[in-house]
Amino acid sequence: MIYHILYPLSDTISYFNVFRYITFRTIYATITALVICFFVGPWLIRKLQELQIGQTIRTDGPDTHLSKAGTPTMGGILIICSTVVSTLLWSKLTIHYIWLVLFITVGYGIIGFLDDYSKLKKKSSRGIPGTVRLTGEICLALIVGIILYVKPGFNSAVTIPFFKTILPDLGRGYILFSVFIIVGAANAVNLTDGLDGLAIGPATICFATYLLFAYFSGNVKISGYLQIPYVAGSGELAVFCGAMVGSGIGFLWYNTYPAQIFMGDVGSLSLGGALGTLAVLTKQEMLLAIVGGIFVIETISVIFQVGWFKVSNGRRIFRMAPIHHHFELKGWPEPKVIVRFWIITIILALVAVSTLKLR
Repeated sequence: MIYHILYPLSDTISYFNVFRYITFRTIYATITALVICFFVGPWLIRKLQELQIGQTIRTDGPDTHLSKAGTPTMGGILIICSTVVSTLLWSKLTIHYIWLVLFITVGYGIIGFLDDYSKLKKKSSRGIPGTVRLTGEICLALIVGIILYVKPGFNSAVTIPFFKTILPDLGRGYILFSVFIIVGAANAVNLTDGLDGLAIGPATICFATYLLFAYFSGNVKISGYLQIPYVAGSGELAVFCGAMVGSGIGFLWYNTYPAQIFMGDVGSLSLGGALGTLAVLTKQEMLLAIVGGIFVIETISVIFQVGWFKVSNGRRIFRMAPIHHHFELKGWPEPKVIVRFWIITIILALVAVSTLKLR
C-alpha cells in the first residue's frame, strides 16, 4: 500500500524512489511487524486472560507441563495480524504470489482457530475431528496448486537441492505435489509446537532462509548466476518473509520460556502452511526438507512411534513422541531442548544456503 502511494511520487520527489527496492521494503516490513507485536502483544495477553482463553494440557504428557495449564493461547492471531498488516503496507500488491501466500496464511489460521476454539469449548486437548481439519487444509492447498498450474508460463518441474540438471517435470501431478508440501509443512510445524518457543524459533529461521531464496529467484541476473529457477515476481515474497521474521521475533519475546502466551493451532498451522507455500512459489520445494529439518524429524518421530506401537503390540521407540518430549523425559531441561533444536535449525539453514553453490 505504501509502495503504491509513495513510489509514483518519485518522479517529483526523488527520495521516494527508495520504495522501488525490495530490500528496503523487506527491512521495514520486518520492523513494522516487530513493532506491532511489541505494542499489541501485552494487550492481547491481557485480553485472552480476561476471556479465560487458556491452554488445555494433555494429561498423558510430561508432568512438568501441567503447570502450564491456563496459559493464554491462540497467540498465533498476533503473528497473522502483524504479518498481514505489514505485508499489505510494504509489498507490491499487483504481484499475485503475495495474495496466494496470504490466502494460505489466513485460511490455515482460520482452520487452526476453529480447532483451538473447539478445544476450549470441550475443555480438552482434542479439537475438531482430524479428517475435517485435514479436508479443509487440502481444499485450500488444492486451490493454490490449481491456480499455479493454470498460470501461463508456470514451470511444473521440481528443483532438487545440490543438482542443477535433475529437474523432474511432474506435469499435472505438480498440483498434488504442491498440496502435499503445503499440508505436510502445516502439520509438521503443528506437531513441533509443544514447548515454549520450540516452533516459532525454527520457523523464524526458515522464513529468513526463504527470504534469501525468494529474493534470488525473483532476480533474473542472480538466479541465472546461481543456476536456480527464475520465477518472475517471486522477489516480492521477500517482503512477506521479512514480515514473518519480524512477527516471529516479536512473538518469541512473549513465547520464550517460561511462555506468557502460546501460539495455538491458529499460529502453527498458518506458519507451516505459509512455509510450504513459499517453498512451492519459489520453486524450492525439496529444500524445505533441509531448512525445516527439525519439523521433518518431529513428524517422522510420531509416524515411527505410532507405527511401531501398532505392529509390536504396544512397544515404543521413544519414551514419548514427538521427539522433543522424549528428551524431556530423559531429563533434559526444557530450555536446553529448545535452544539445541534452534541450533540444529541454524545449521540446517546454512546447509540449505550452501546448495546455491554446491550444485
